[in-house]
Amino acid sequence: MPTDEAPPPLDAADLRLLALLQADADRSNQALAEAAGLSPATAHRRVRRLKAQGLIEGIVAQLAPAAMAAAGLPLLQALVEVTLDVQATERLQAFEDGALAEPAVQQCWRVSPGPDFVLVLAVPDMPAYAALAERLFSADLNVRSVRAFFAVKRARFGSALPLPAAPRG
Repeated sequence: MPTDEAPPPLDAADLRLLALLQADADRSNQALAEAAGLSPATAHRRVRRLKAQGLIEGIVAQLAPAAMAAAGLPLLQALVEVTLDVQATERLQAFEDGALAEPAVQQCWRVSPGPDFVLVLAVPDMPAYAALAERLFSADLNVRSVRAFFAVKRARFGSALPLPAAPRG
């Protein structure tokens, strides 16, 4: 698709495909096409287009922390609020770059009002969290305050974005 052309608007079939993929991206193209009411070739072509447009960032497996722990791979998850002393663009970007370089940072959100960042972290244990905190928070002289909240139970976890209703048609 040439870069100077606007992508086609999303239609009901695109919305159905996106909703189906958010619910279960592991289904075969045949099953996806059937659920969306499309031919397999059309479903495949549309999904490739949705990926090319950047609407689908990636397709991943969601691992279950409790099952991972039962398999001998413990996981400590934390939500961390970070407030910086100086909120100049370059200082915010410098902290963000440092956070993004850490594999334990699953999500990094710049937020307002309140703290400057909210991070979602996953580390194997408290010593790993302490080492991460030293690198990311203590060593950065622009970090004013850090509040960490450690997960004791995951009641719900999802990544599906709300989509407009896609009528069958």
